[in-house]
Amino acid sequence: MKLLQRATDSPAPPARLGIAAALDVASVVVFVAVGRRTHEQDPGLAGVFATAAPFLIALAIGWLVARAWYSPMSLRTGFVVWAVTIVGGMLLRNLVFGDGTAMSFVVVATLFTAACLLGWRLVSKLFRPAW
Repeated sequence: MKLLQRATDSPAPPARLGIAAALDVASVVVFVAVGRRTHEQDPGLAGVFATAAPFLIALAIGWLVARAWYSPMSLRTGFVVWAVTIVGGMLLRNLVFGDGTAMSFVVVATLFTAACLLGWRLVSKLFRPAW
């Protein structure tokens, strides 16, 4: 069963894929940058990307699971990408990268990434319903 793809679907145009991927990556990077700044950690790019790495890896896995290239701007795709990004990112952060996952961090990360990963998709629907 193909959860997010109908038999007649074809991949989205490359421009849409690029925009969606860039917005998803930006959402994760902004989440990390804001968190690092809030906790007075080094705001440098190396630190931001080191902290973002588990979530960016999970984001890529989320795109694969959701088969996001078929409908990258749909809310359904967004929900799958968001869920995989949070669960996978937390697991990678804790088990592979050796960083903490305090409950408060999990809650904030879940809410912030939901607002971003789902929010831009909702806005795109309001302004371009055909996407």
